[in-house]
Amino acid sequence: MACKFKHRWGSWLLVGLLGSGLISCQKRPQASSETDIEFWTMQLQPEFTDYFNDLITTYETDKTVEITWVDVPWSAMESKILTAVSASTAPDVVNLNPDFASQLAARDAWLNLNDIVSTETRDRYLPNIWLANQYEEQSFGLPWYLTTNITIYNQDILSEADVSVPSNYSELAATARDIKERTGKYGFFITFVPEDTGDVLQSLVQMGVQLIDKDGQAAFDTEAGRKAFQYWVDLYQAELLPPEVLTQGHRYGIELYQSGQTALLSTGAEFLGTIQRNAPSVGAVSAAAPQITGKTGKKNVAVMNLTIPKSSKSPTESLDFALFVTNSENQLAFAKAANVLPSTKEGLQLYQAELTEAGGSDPLSSARRISAEQLPETEVLIPVIRNLPELQRIIYENLQAAMLGQKSTEQAVSDAAATWNAMSNP
Repeated sequence: MACKFKHRWGSWLLVGLLGSGLISCQKRPQASSETDIEFWTMQLQPEFTDYFNDLITTYETDKTVEITWVDVPWSAMESKILTAVSASTAPDVVNLNPDFASQLAARDAWLNLNDIVSTETRDRYLPNIWLANQYEEQSFGLPWYLTTNITIYNQDILSEADVSVPSNYSELAATARDIKERTGKYGFFITFVPEDTGDVLQSLVQMGVQLIDKDGQAAFDTEAGRKAFQYWVDLYQAELLPPEVLTQGHRYGIELYQSGQTALLSTGAEFLGTIQRNAPSVGAVSAAAPQITGKTGKKNVAVMNLTIPKSSKSPTESLDFALFVTNSENQLAFAKAANVLPSTKEGLQLYQAELTEAGGSDPLSSARRISAEQLPETEVLIPVIRNLPELQRIIYENLQAAMLGQKSTEQAVSDAAATWNAMSNP
């Protein structure tokens, strides 16, 4: 039986409650013959409370299984699952992303799905997405819902600057220069704050940089690495990036776009609807284009998965439930409800067919089609790396030093590589 709210709280109040910790769920009295499966998701209440209550009720029908659903705030999930895994009190099925799940995979926390999921079942998922949930060739998670970034652009600013939407980083630099010279505005915002998004790290991969080698050593102290570092140094020192890129996160970039101060925004398709609500005048002149990439042509995808801890007392039943949540039918239903993308081949085909049938030439419909169409070309750009947050911190801090003129680009790359190698091989 799913956890249910007696009241529909306003979003602002719910965020306050989420910030204080887990939303508690009362379990119903359980028959001794029933198997209890504890299922954790990340901040999906209250918007999708009805969806999951219905999903769980359907699953529990004719089964001696009770699902207890617990929704955890994004900000609290890492600490709570770390604590639970360490204390052997982890839930039976938990919603994470590959980046963090891989950190626990390195501690042998998850069931190896290669041992218990058939090849036929595995082949239902998009192959590039299944590979995103692997650590040392062991599959630690079932793919669930996906998002791919697209480029949202302000048609008025691009028209005033007499430029087109760039498709790669080389064009992006030229476009940013033309926009600044002709309108006084910035082309785009990207954050170099170490604790924020990995967009810059992903850009290095798109530019052809290998981050680490098979032994976990730095592989970016190369000509390609120096060119990629120099790209961002040049943009910053030419004042083609807002100065706040060194101190503000991705949220600030959204604010700049919504206030009409930047021309381009890299984000998920569903966020275009948010812009239209939050900033109607900017939303009215916004349109969508494919994700900007580098010379490799690689495009990034964000993956959410379901993992099963080794400590689960009911691994068979937990896997069965996780497979139910991620089957094509349920993925399609959730993708439509949440404006995300399914990770099964059939689910994606059905989703695209419905988008085509619905038609619509409005910007949001176009954004959703672009997002879905580029999905087969995408991959998780950052490989599974132990201590990935540290690698990002090291690279971002040295990049900042070069951007501020405190180091040469060559020294910044060399120092970053040396620091990472010393940390990874104490």
